[in-house]
Amino acid sequence: MLVPGHWDGLRLTMPSLMLLFIAALLSSWAQLLTDASSWWSLALNPVQRPEMFIIGAQPVCSQLPGLSPGQRKLCQLYQEHMSYIGEGAKTGIRECQHQFRQRRWNCSTVDNMSVFGRVMQIGSRETAFTYAVSAAGVVNAISRACREGELSTCGCSRTARPKDLPRDWLWGGCGDNVEYGYRFAKEFVDAREREKNFAKGSEEQGRALMNLQNNEAGRRAVYKMADIACKCHGVSGSCSLKTCWLQLAEFRKVGDRLKEKYDSAAAMRVTRQGKLELANSRFNQPTPEDLVYVDPSPDYCLRNETTGSLGTQGRLCNKTSEGMDGCELMCCGRGYDRFKSVQVERCHCRFHWCCFVRCKKCTEIVDQYVCK
Repeated sequence: MLVPGHWDGLRLTMPSLMLLFIAALLSSWAQLLTDASSWWSLALNPVQRPEMFIIGAQPVCSQLPGLSPGQRKLCQLYQEHMSYIGEGAKTGIRECQHQFRQRRWNCSTVDNMSVFGRVMQIGSRETAFTYAVSAAGVVNAISRACREGELSTCGCSRTARPKDLPRDWLWGGCGDNVEYGYRFAKEFVDAREREKNFAKGSEEQGRALMNLQNNEAGRRAVYKMADIACKCHGVSGSCSLKTCWLQLAEFRKVGDRLKEKYDSAAAMRVTRQGKLELANSRFNQPTPEDLVYVDPSPDYCLRNETTGSLGTQGRLCNKTSEGMDGCELMCCGRGYDRFKSVQVERCHCRFHWCCFVRCKKCTEIVDQYVCK
């Protein structure tokens, strides 16, 4: 007879053991998925607009992939923000792909959960840039959504009038609320790292500190580059009066700034006290606006399932360039194949009164080169 709480009389059959094994496997697989997934997946998985769900309804947040427990709580409090976080992530991914379009690693997305795949598990320069530009994208999207009246918890910028603004110019209009965008992005993006409790001085803690530093560098790039924009008023465009407000910089300029920070990123290591220090003390200490990394970059030349590198086989290259986009460097010395392709472009465009432009289509056969 089987007594509750006692296992002496229980005999596990083969099917029972198999079921237990499968359950344990599924559990560990689910945990791996959770660890590998990221809030970046909001860029690739459609997020419902606020009008599509009831405020405070938890199922929506529980169904969004890639959120950490802290981010899920913020989702429940600020559900209307989620679609703009997704837009910010998408903006960051697009900018990453533009900045690295001529590099061996070109910021390719590989799936809808981890987005960039295993390569982000390495604390490299490329990972540093990706974290920074993604955080910057969220600041950008939330700041603009505030200005456009899309969010109930914020509105136009309340930045004080700049002291150097001419007296007869008006400080008003509706500026991008970069202060709110910065604060919210810090709360949401950093939540994943801050809720973890790693052993002091461990590699995991070092990686978390690296992520936080790069998130901050991305946010500061948007914040620091926001500038004053003005509009003229007056009879016949005389510009006798100007109204000015705070406006975000074009995100391409933010991407360019972060790419410069990528090129000068600092190699770091974690100390026993749980802080990051320079791997080489001869270099200058990084500021909060600088990118840092803790691991060397993997070899992006060949496909590698372990590191997540996709390799450069099949990538287009520039035969005449001596830069990273040139066939010699892009193809890592493996050589390249030539093929001909037909390109169609607009040509012989003429302006017709009034008011449209009519063009012809011209075709051209060009040589292109791909890595072996």
